[in-house]
This record gives sequence, C-alpha cells and structure tokens, in this order.
Amino acid sequence: MSPYNPLSPIILPWRYRELVLPLTRRKIASRYRGSTLGLLWAILTPLLMLVIYTFVFSVVFQAKWGLESTDRSSFALFLFSGLILYSIFSDAVTEAPSLLVQNRLYIRQLIFPTEVLAWISILSGLFHFGINALILTLFYAWVIGPPSLTAFLLPLSAVPIVLLSLGAVWIISSLGVHLRDLGHLVGLMTTALLFLSPIFYPASAVPDSLQPFYALNPFVIILENSRTLLFEHSIPRWNDWMGTTAGSWLFAWFGYFWFMKTKEGFADVV
Repeated sequence: MSPYNPLSPIILPWRYRELVLPLTRRKIASRYRGSTLGLLWAILTPLLMLVIYTFVFSVVFQAKWGLESTDRSSFALFLFSGLILYSIFSDAVTEAPSLLVQNRLYIRQLIFPTEVLAWISILSGLFHFGINALILTLFYAWVIGPPSLTAFLLPLSAVPIVLLSLGAVWIISSLGVHLRDLGHLVGLMTTALLFLSPIFYPASAVPDSLQPFYALNPFVIILENSRTLLFEHSIPRWNDWMGTTAGSWLFAWFGYFWFMKTKEGFADVV
C-alpha cells in the first residue's frame, strides 16, 4: 500500500483484516494466558481501580478536607474517564520501542506486512477501552444517575487518540529497532504527558501565562471535550474535535510514511 496515500493508515486494517483480527485476538489472549482467572482480569483490574479511586476521593479525602461524598465520587469518575482514554495511547506507545524486536519472526518473513503490528497493538487497547467504558457507564449511573445521550458520543473522543497512537507507534517502533534504550525515554515521556494532560485537574487550573504552551498538548482538547460530553451533558464545539482529528490524521500519515520508508532495513538489524 502506497505510503503517499493519506488514506493508507485507515485502510490498512481492513485490507489485512484476515490477518489483523486473529493476531489481535491472540495478543489479547496471550496477555492473560497462564493466569487462573484469565480474561476475567480485563474486567477485574479496571473495576478494582475504580473502587480504589472512589474510596480515596469519597472517604479518605472527605475526612481530610470535609467535602461532600458525592462530589468526591464524581471526581473519581472524572479521573477514571480521563485515564481510560489516555491508556489507549500510553499502553500502545510504551510497548512500541520493543514491538518489532518482540515480533522478529514476522519481520524475517519478508512477505509479512509489519506495518499492521501497530494496528494490532491499538485494537488490543481499544478492546480494553470498551470494557473500561462499560464499567464507567455502570458506575456513572450508580453515582450520578443515568447518563445523558451525549455520553454515548464518548467513543468519538477516542478517534484522534487512535490516530495519534498509530503515528507514534510507527515512528517509535521503527526507531526502537536501532535504539534499544528508547524504551526508558518513552516511559518517562508517557508519564510526563500523563501529568501534563487534564486528567487529575481541569485545564482551567493551568495559569493563564502558560495556557498557550499547554494548549499545544492535543490531549487537552480531547479530554476536555470528553468531560463536556460526560459531565456537562452537552456537545462540545465540533470544530475543536474536527481540528484535532485532522491534525492526528496527518500525524498518523506521517508515521506510516516514515515506517514504510525505513522498514526495508529492519530484517538486517533484528
């Protein structure tokens, strides 16, 4: 598939669907293979984390600050909603430096389209995002009440994140073949980006003097819009979403172009 085609990053999983889908299922299954509870951990892990967030922000912080329990429970949901979106990006990017090295057998088979490995990583993350979103919806209904119709537009917030993740995985995985220390740097960057994104605090908490620099982070618009859908029960400005999605698409296309131009040398290194 030509790297010059801007639709290539999106068409790719459909073109190789008979390859992508079984490999994605295998990747998800391998994550829980050997454990007693198996795939049930995909539900128990986010459920346990949400229970911990709710306890900390509704019981512990209430005792310290004297705040209402309902406010703290809502903040736990606020935090969880941001984390499950960010985890689509962080999980895929954290794995990216070693993605090709771990799949060296595929690389040595010259007919295997190694570019689909990025999509397999992303689809695995979207599987877990779907489970997390379902848990979020159930707890939201319990703590706040039935979610409004705008809440069901939350998957749209994942679209630019998927595109950003694809571009980042293609670039980082191609560099990771040559730079084995890249994993340490990427780990630091994803952690820094976690705290530089409006997950633990609203974007409005950032000083006005820093707002122009803070706005350069694409997760600011993405996460703020997702909170508007969930907690303000309204639809954010579509031009914000479309602008972020268009920029993410260009980044994904650049990442794909970069990967395709460098992939010929992978087999000689790994």
